Amino acid sequence: MTVPASVALNAYANAVKSVASGGADKSEGPKEFGGQSFGDLVGQALGGVVEAGKASETQAVSAVAKQGDMVDLVTAVSEAEATVQTVVAVRDKVITAYQEIMRMPI
Repeated sequence: MTVPASVALNAYANAVKSVASGGADKSEGPKEFGGQSFGDLVGQALGGVVEAGKASETQAVSAVAKQGDMVDLVTAVSEAEATVQTVVAVRDKVITAYQEIMRMPI
């Protein structure tokens, strides 16, 4: 199944906003990735997945109660799906990198 480009771009834009707005104090110590540790970035990404899921569920409840718009529901579900697919892709890349490191001779 392919994800529409607009949904993927919205999910990417939301992820960028999330990372940009949740900055840690740079005076805490050495950090990576623009002032945040890798763990912070992963935590924010998972938080984005949770928020996208909540938005999707809210739209679904509204649609069932005949108060919501179907277009909004489909968009929210698509954004949640794109976010989950992004997290799964990143997870797969991290696992692949770990496996490559483990195969390196010492």
